[in-house]
Amino acid sequence: MRPFEIIIPALLAIYLLWKHPRPTWVRFFPACALIVSLAHFSVEGYRWQMIPLYVLTGLLGISSLIKLHTDSDWKPFASSLTLLLLAFALAVPALLPIPRIPTPSGPYPVGARSFELVDETRKEIYSGKDEPRRFMIQIWHPASVKASDERAPWMENAEIFAPAIAAYLDLPSFFLDHLTLTDIPAYTNAEVVETQERFPIIFFSHGWNGFYAQNAGQALELASRGYVVVGMQHTYGAVTTVFPDGSVAPNNPDALPRDAKDPNYEEVARILVSQWAGDMSFALDFLSQAGGENPFAGTLDLDHVGAYGHSTGGGAAIQFCATDPRCKAVLGMDPFMRPVSAEVIEDGISQPSFFMFSQAWVDDTDSPNNKIFRQFKPKAVNKFGVIQIDGTKHFDFSDLPLFSPIAPQLGLKGPLNGARVTEIVNAYLIDFFNLTLRGQESTLLNGNFNNYPEVKEVP
Repeated sequence: MRPFEIIIPALLAIYLLWKHPRPTWVRFFPACALIVSLAHFSVEGYRWQMIPLYVLTGLLGISSLIKLHTDSDWKPFASSLTLLLLAFALAVPALLPIPRIPTPSGPYPVGARSFELVDETRKEIYSGKDEPRRFMIQIWHPASVKASDERAPWMENAEIFAPAIAAYLDLPSFFLDHLTLTDIPAYTNAEVVETQERFPIIFFSHGWNGFYAQNAGQALELASRGYVVVGMQHTYGAVTTVFPDGSVAPNNPDALPRDAKDPNYEEVARILVSQWAGDMSFALDFLSQAGGENPFAGTLDLDHVGAYGHSTGGGAAIQFCATDPRCKAVLGMDPFMRPVSAEVIEDGISQPSFFMFSQAWVDDTDSPNNKIFRQFKPKAVNKFGVIQIDGTKHFDFSDLPLFSPIAPQLGLKGPLNGARVTEIVNAYLIDFFNLTLRGQESTLLNGNFNNYPEVKEVP
């Protein structure tokens, strides 16, 4: 919870817990809480989870002022009952807090920039219009931060994304409105840091109905360690896409069959992932430009490019690296293999690879995805391992578990503590790309998977 959100119930609790008769100065506390609430509206911003606390604060504030005027005080029973109401009012914002992305641990501050890219060589196949493929990317990078630079939002246009994400998760449309109040430890449009070092590039591809910011915590950690991380927003496959001109491209459900048993599923899904792999190749073309709109020209190590992805994005990362030789390393998080082309499944990939699975996906032994991955795995000739993380589910690889301490009850994660999941995933992510893109010695990928007891090698 944010500072004013803590001060308000603290003032009310002191007032209600104070033994009767209360001194006059304590009887001013509810009125003070009312004043703090007004400051909270102005500085931190309203959110619906606080409504019960707003109402209680107003009632207690007004009531206490009246009682000061009449020189009377609440009876102990009334105060105890109100204290219970305060506990209830406080529980809602505590269980649905403003998500906090951890501050990254690397030496560089992080900047965040977004770009609209238009690929005139490819036709958009999901809009129903005769138009070129266009999509958004978000880039997190080592930055030189000035005092005037502003903190970046977790996602731009969150007021549009929040209800779309809630709908996908079968939650009420207003449920995630507080995402508009979330910022991250990065700075919007900060300058790229000036250094002799050239930064390797890592692409991130989200899953079906995902979005580029869903793994922002990982991107920030990598960027703080000297990588330029490119988050893809795959138009019509993302939960929604908002362009700088204000136009919105919602998810097109026909781009991926709803019925996983549809006999045409693989054929349709492979068209989707081929489009996504093309997005990454075109974004790399953009970053390879010597000047123009590319602010990273001269700062990038174009010989060391990696990719990772979650779910369908994991399949897209594999497809990208299999078809674009500029990709030098690939990591998959619960990679969805059914959209990967038959040629790649059969021929495999030659780049260094590493795969992380949630326990929930591994336990579904006979799923079509696991069967395909077992066919593909021997063809990944330079793999550094396949692991599962006990106590995890599919969304544990994203930022979504940070939404709430009741995320397991909401189906957003498994029972393993979210901070622990983040620690494990980040450790392997950083270690893999440090090894494959920088040639640094690995402490985790040496065939010994006992560093974390929750991690098991998948045979």
